[in-house]
Order: sequence, then structure tokens, then C-alpha cells
Amino acid sequence: MTTTVPYTTFKNEALTDFSAEENKTAMHAALARVREGFGRKYPIIIGSEKLFLEEEIISVNPGNVDEVVGTVSKGSTNLAEKAMQTALATFETWKKVAPAERAAYLFKAAELMRERKHEFSSYLVYESGKNWVEADADTAEAIDFLEFYGREMLRLSQTSVHQPLTKVEGDDNQITYIPLGVGIIISPFNFPLAIMAGTTVAAIVSGNTVILKPADATPVIAAKFVGLMEEVGLPAGVLNYLPGDGIEVGEYLVEHPKTRFISFTGSRAVGCRIYERAAKVQKGQIWLKRVIAEMGGKDGVVVDETADLDAAAAAIVASAYGYQGQKCSAGSRAIIVESVYDEVVKKVVELTKNLTIGLPEENYAIGPVIDKKSFEKIMGYIAIGKTEGNLLTGGERSKGNGFYIEPTIFADVNPQARIMQEEIFGPVLAIAKAADWQEAIDIYNNTEYGLTGAYHSKDASRIDYAHENMHCGNLYINKKCTGALVGANPFGGFNMSGTDSKAGGFDYLLLFTQAKLTSRKK
Repeated sequence: MTTTVPYTTFKNEALTDFSAEENKTAMHAALARVREGFGRKYPIIIGSEKLFLEEEIISVNPGNVDEVVGTVSKGSTNLAEKAMQTALATFETWKKVAPAERAAYLFKAAELMRERKHEFSSYLVYESGKNWVEADADTAEAIDFLEFYGREMLRLSQTSVHQPLTKVEGDDNQITYIPLGVGIIISPFNFPLAIMAGTTVAAIVSGNTVILKPADATPVIAAKFVGLMEEVGLPAGVLNYLPGDGIEVGEYLVEHPKTRFISFTGSRAVGCRIYERAAKVQKGQIWLKRVIAEMGGKDGVVVDETADLDAAAAAIVASAYGYQGQKCSAGSRAIIVESVYDEVVKKVVELTKNLTIGLPEENYAIGPVIDKKSFEKIMGYIAIGKTEGNLLTGGERSKGNGFYIEPTIFADVNPQARIMQEEIFGPVLAIAKAADWQEAIDIYNNTEYGLTGAYHSKDASRIDYAHENMHCGNLYINKKCTGALVGANPFGGFNMSGTDSKAGGFDYLLLFTQAKLTSRKK
């Protein structure tokens, strides 16, 4: 397989305009086709083997819990070991495949995903509870990752021998980037196509083989992606699909002496546990494992008195409630300068009360949270919030046969309060008052996280100050704090938000490679 796609031609995938009647019709048709396949069983895939087992993970529609989207076979420690040995054996051949050939698989997959965009988005609607716009953006981002990382592999392979090394008379020096080995991909439920696909193909196109452990709540969309990669001809054993328990499968592979790297997206608690387990050198292990981790955030939108207050209020609401606040970039805090506090809060409450709640397949603004465990955790934080702030709207379960929670706002919250400090991962917004714009930035920084943030102001000197002093990986000026675009907004954060591994950036693939210097005497 070869490719003629130049690495310089990347352009972000366009989002679908669902106000157009033909796009609405196409989406309805895709939803109907996907619904016809409800209840299908999906196997574990290790090399060329497809294994259907009695023990299964059941994927339920969070918007209507009586519906089973599909069931996937559940892996075990024995199968984890089998997957590891298969991936190790396949690595010996895959690492020798030319970068252009590896990239070609990504380009072909992007082409097919683009043709079936509404189908993939429909699985996201049913399995993860995303409305049409959120699902469409997730699929578009997956296509972007396929296209971008394919081009990045071409760029690195074309320029790796032209690094700006210091010239030494009589020597011919060059750096090449070689793959690491077998990697473990542990993907999240909230971007079960984009992040899952992006982290997987970044490793694969760099010459590694992988074992993919999808999120328990969204294994079907991962199975569909694995099927797509099989369809484009990706050799068996390069991508191994192994759903399973976090300890029995996930931790076993994290600690395995042959694991070379772990790419993880998820909670702070699990990320820290992986980091700790991966750091221990096991018997027979001859390298230090690399951990690429994105671990969440407690992100916020700061508004000063010079800002466009209508735009700021809209940005706060969009940041807080997009996909029910289940984004690591979600703006679950707003910090507003005292002189405009009441006005902005009023606008935010009005906008929030206008959000409609209901089935994602019917394209309501607010859908369900992912599962019962998340629902109970969020409602627990709402109970805490009722003791820490003034409840202005929401705060209750919403009607529907799913995990629906009203968009909730707490005002006048102390910056040290739990709902201002701890990641809730749901439709809950805490608002704090600041005496002035500098105190607002200080409050923003008062967290152990550092993923995204937004600053709203018309004062150029204050914006410069925010640029220098708001401590986060992705800072947005006069915008919402969600919605990073591949290539344009490389994504990753500071502190307990992870390893600042900039997904969708021009140095991301280097994380899956190691640099080798060769010096030849002329």
C-alpha cells in the first residue's frame, strides 16, 4: 500500500450543518440503520482470531436504559498475555514497514469514515449519549486525527535525516526516529471515537503495535473502529482489541515487563495509579516505560468588567454544559469580577434555563450522563453544592428513562469549596466572585489541575497578563474553553491534568518513538 498524499495538505474536517434538510434526513437514516443492529455481539480480536466468550460487557443506551446497543466479549489475564505475545511478534515485522505505507492505512480509514460519518456519529448518539452536534464533532475529530497523524508520519520520515545537527568536520551525523514496541491504549468514554482512534493510530503509524482496552461504557464504537482498520487492510496483530476489567486486564498490561508505553485518557485517580504502577521495573524489564496521560481538569472561565458580557455568558454556558459537562476541558467554574458579577450571573442563568433536556437521538441540547455510577457521583456533588453555594437553577434529576440531570448552577461559591476544587464531570457549574481581574486569575489558578481556561476581556494589557499567568495547557481568549481543533489547538495540560502531551500537535508522534543518532566517519 502506498500513498501520494502530501503532509502539507491537512485541513480540519468540516462539521455538518444540521439545519439543512438533506443532512437531517441523512442523519435520521443513519440512526435507523444503527438501531437495527442493536444487541449485536462483538468479539475480542487478537491477531487474526476473533473470540466470542460467555462473559460479556453489556453496552446500554444511557438515554434509554432499556436498550442494549451491543455486547462485547470480556477479556481476562490469560487473554491479555495472549494479546501481548501476539503484539510482540507482530511488532518485529510492523516496525519494518515503510512510514508511507503505515500512513496509507490511516488515509484510507479516514476516507471510509468520512463516507460513513453519520453512521459513526449515530453509534456515538446511542452509546455515549451525545446529541447530533457533539457526535458529529467527535467523528470529525477522529477523521482529523487519522489525516493529521498520517501526514505527520510522512513529515517525520522525510525530514528526520535533516535535523539541524552541529556540523563536525569528517563526520556524517543523522537522527532517525524508531518505534518503541508494544503499547497499551486505555481510552475514555467521553470521546470514545476521537480520542480512542487518535491515541491508537498515533502509536500505530509510528511503527508500534498496540492492545486497545476501550472504556467499559463505550466498547461498541471502539469495535466499529477496529473493524474499519481491518477493512482497510491493517495487518492482523498490529491492533488488538481487548475489552476487560481495569485491574484484571488493564493493570496486568500496565505492569507487564514487555509493555513499552501506556497511552491513557481518564481520571486523575486512575492516571496516578497507572503512573505509579508503570514506574516500577518488573522482573525481565529492560526499559523505563513511557506514560502518556491526560487526566482531566477543573477548568474555568474568567470574566472581567471590560468584557463583552453577552459573549462571556454564552461561552460560560457552552463550556459548562457541552456534552453534559463530561469533557476534561469543561468549564465547570466561572470567576467573575464583582462589578459585573450580578449581570453576568443573570445572563448565564437565563441561557441555562433555555437548554432543553431529552433523548440524544432527538437532538436535545442536554442528554444523559454516561451511566449510573456517574449519575450518583454527580448527584452527590450537587448535594455538596447545596451546602457550599446558592442554587440558582437545576439541582435535580430530570425526567426520562435514562441518566438525566438538570443543568445546575451554584453561585457565590468560596474558591476553596469542593465544587470549585474537585472535578465533577457533569452538568454542574460553580461561580465565584472576585474583587478585581487579578484576583480572578489568582482564583482560577487555585487548583491542582491545569488543562484549559478562558479569559474574557477587551483590555490588551490584561490579556497579556492572562497569557503569562493563567497556568494551563490550553488558554482561550474571548472564547469558550472547549473545542480544541487538531493541528490548530494541540491539546494537553499541566499539573494533575497529565503529562502535557499535546495531542494533535507537531511533536505528538515523537512520544511514540525514540531518537537514534548515527555518526559515520567520512
